[in-house]
Amino acid sequence: MKYTEIRELTDEQLAQKLEDGRSELFNLRFQMATSQLDNTARVKAVKRDIARVQTELRARQLAASKAANN
Repeated sequence: MKYTEIRELTDEQLAQKLEDGRSELFNLRFQMATSQLDNTARVKAVKRDIARVQTELRARQLAASKAANN
């Protein structure tokens, strides 16, 4: 998922994406541990998606606190 797509999502959708990403990462790690994972690059992609979502959530949090302070 691209960062421009993430910026268009609402806070609730971002929270859902974060939860989905974390559960997918858990499942991928479990598959890797049991040698059932075919595409190991998917782990890296999911981690990056999680980081992008967390970055956007933090940016929105900081923007809201700046707006409240002004």
